[in-house]
Amino acid sequence: MGQTFWERIGEEVLVGDGGMGTMIYSQGVAKGQCFDELNILKPELVKEIHSAYIGAGAQIIETNTFGANRAILDFYGLGDKLKEINYQGAKIARQVAGDSLVAGCVGPLSRPYESLKKPSEIEELFYEQVQALAEGGVDLIFLDTFSDIEEAKGALRACRRVGDLPVVCHFSFLEDGKTLTGLPPEEAAQEMAGLGAKVLGSNCGIGAQGVLEAIERMGSRFEGILSAFPNAGLPKFVGGRFLYPSSPDYFATYALRYLEAGARIIGGCCGSTPAHIRAISQAIRGLKPKLRPKRRVHLSVRPSERPGEAKPLSSLRGKLGREFLYLVEMDPPRGADMSKELEVAKRLKAKGVDGITISDSPMARVRMSPLALSHRVLSEVGMEVILHFTCRDRNILGLQSDLLGAYALGIENILALTGDPPSVGDYPYAVAVFEVTSTGLLRIISSLNQGKDLAGNPLSQRTTFCVGVAANPGAEDLGQEVEKIEEKAAAGADFILTQPLFDPRPWELFLERTAHLDLPVIVGLLPLYSLRHAEFLQNEVPGIRVPESIMGRIGKGEEGVEIALELLQELRGGAAGVCIMPPFHKYEMAERILEAEASKK
Repeated sequence: MGQTFWERIGEEVLVGDGGMGTMIYSQGVAKGQCFDELNILKPELVKEIHSAYIGAGAQIIETNTFGANRAILDFYGLGDKLKEINYQGAKIARQVAGDSLVAGCVGPLSRPYESLKKPSEIEELFYEQVQALAEGGVDLIFLDTFSDIEEAKGALRACRRVGDLPVVCHFSFLEDGKTLTGLPPEEAAQEMAGLGAKVLGSNCGIGAQGVLEAIERMGSRFEGILSAFPNAGLPKFVGGRFLYPSSPDYFATYALRYLEAGARIIGGCCGSTPAHIRAISQAIRGLKPKLRPKRRVHLSVRPSERPGEAKPLSSLRGKLGREFLYLVEMDPPRGADMSKELEVAKRLKAKGVDGITISDSPMARVRMSPLALSHRVLSEVGMEVILHFTCRDRNILGLQSDLLGAYALGIENILALTGDPPSVGDYPYAVAVFEVTSTGLLRIISSLNQGKDLAGNPLSQRTTFCVGVAANPGAEDLGQEVEKIEEKAAAGADFILTQPLFDPRPWELFLERTAHLDLPVIVGLLPLYSLRHAEFLQNEVPGIRVPESIMGRIGKGEEGVEIALELLQELRGGAAGVCIMPPFHKYEMAERILEAEASKK
C-alpha cells in the first residue's frame, strides 16, 4: 500500500494536475453540456486527460466532479444520477492513478449570491456528493473555487461526517484580492482555521500573481499547509475558442515562488495543460518543503472612502403608503421610434397618473430597451417611471453597470424581476444569463444603496433606488409565495406590485399573510378586452385566474373597463395604489379608468 497524503506531504512538495474543464472543452465538447456527466457518457475521454496529467508528473489528480452536486445536477436534469456520476468519477481516476493520489473534486453549490439555503441544507448537499466520492475510493477531497464562506464551512463539515479524508480548501480571489462575495484571504483563513482546516489555498481567480498574493496573505493568519492552483491567465476568445496566455515556463517560475511562500501543493486550474504541469514538475521535483517565511504580510489598506451624498428621493417613494397611487404599465416599442409612447405618456400625465411602469421585453420578445424609454419619459414628459429590471440578459457585472447607468439618468424606481426565459419568446435558443434571480438582484441594489458594489468596493456616490418586487396573491401555494416575498423583503424590497387580480377573495388573505412585512402593496388591474382575451388569460397564462362569473359577463358583451372599475373598488381596501395594465396597447382603456376615478373625487 502506498503512502498516505499526510505521509507524503510531510516529505515533499506535491504536484497537482491542471484544468479539467478546459481540457474537456479543448476536445470539442460543447461548453453548455454537463461535463460531469462525461464520467458516464465518455469515461475514456476523462481517463485520457487523467493519464496525460500523470504522464506530465502530477502526483495528485482531481476527479471530474466539480459540479456534481445536486443543486447543479438538478439544473441539467441529472439529479438522479448524482451517486453514479461521482462514484464513476472516482473510479475512472483510480484506474489510472498508479502511485498518484486521487482527490475528489467538489465545487460550490451555485453561483455566488444565490445560495439562500440554510447551513444544514448546504451541509447535506455536500455530504451526499462527498459520500459518493469516498465510496469510489478517493484519497482526499479538494474543495475548489469557493467564494462564499458559509458554503466552504458547510462543505468542510460534510467532509468530516464522511470520515477522516484529508481536505484541501481552495478559495478563488478576484483582481481586488477578494472573493466574488467580498471575502479577503485573511478572513477566509481565519474562518476556516477556526473550524480546524489543515490545508488552505487559492485556485482559479485571475492568474499566477493573484494566487501568490492570496496564499501569502492567507499564510499570515494560518499555520497549516498552503496550496496554489492558478489559472493560466485571463482567457481571450479567438477563432471560436478560449485561449489562455500563461506559458508553461511562466508557471514554472511561479511554482518556485509558491514554494518560497511556503506552498506544499502546486498545480494548475483553468487553461493549464499537461505542458504546464510538466514544467511545474521539472521545476520543483525533488525539492523539499520550505519553512513558512517568518513574517506577517503588511497589507495595503484602502483609505476610508465615504460615498458622496445621494440626490433627493423620488416623489413616488414619498407617496408610497401616504396616498393612493395610480400607475400604468407601458411596453417599449418594437422599433426605434418611441413617439407614440411619449404621446401616450403625456396624455396619461394629464389624466393624473403618478407614474408609468415600463416593461423589459415581456414574454422574451424583442423590444427597445426600457431604459431608453424610461429616460425619455422622465426627461421630456416629466413623469416618474418604474423601470422593470430583469436578470435574464446580464451577469453580475452588467447588472451593476446598467443600474448605475440608470441612476445617472435620473431613474430611481426599479421593479426587480427575474425575467421571462428566452424559451417562451421569439428566440427560444438564445442563451439566458440568470446569474442571479430577483432576490439576488435586490441584494445588488441594496449594496449600491449603501454606497458600495457587491464585492464591497466603495462607490463615489451611493444610490437611492426605491425597489419593488412582483407577487401573485392568487398563487396555488400561497405559503410558498409568501416565503419568497419574505426573502425579498429581507433583501431590501420597498414595495410589492401584484400580478393582475380578477377575484377579490384571495386579496384579503394575501394582505393578512404579508401584513407583518409592512410593505405597501400596489394591486395589478388588467381590463379585459374581449372574451377571447379572457379565455387566453385563464387557460394559457400561468398564475392568472379569471372567475367564471367574469367570463360570463364578458361573454354577454359587458365592457372590460366597467368590470375593472368594480374590481378596483373591491381591491382598494388595503392597497397602496393600482397599476393598470392595458392589454394590446389599448391605453385608452386606462384613460377611461382614470377618468372614472377622477370623477369620484
